[in-house]
Amino acid sequence: MEAAAVVYRPVGMVVGALGGVVAGAVFKRLWQRVAHEDDAPDATDEDRGWREVLIAAALQGAVFALVKAALDRSGAAAWKRVTGVWPGGSG
Repeated sequence: MEAAAVVYRPVGMVVGALGGVVAGAVFKRLWQRVAHEDDAPDATDEDRGWREVLIAAALQGAVFALVKAALDRSGAAAWKRVTGVWPGGSG
């Protein structure tokens, strides 16, 4: 493994953690607009129906995947601009 890839690993972890925070905020705001409620249902909320719980879970998963992919890709591209090396070594 190349030294730049080893150094990128903690950078990627920080970007991933920030991505989780950003994705959580994006999902919360999106849910508020879509459902006109402050909080999305939990799977164990007895007073919520299957449909609502599953829609919320699918939407949350899509938001998290989208934000993670966007931040991972942006971080890798920025790393390559700075170091000249793609973090995975294949770029």
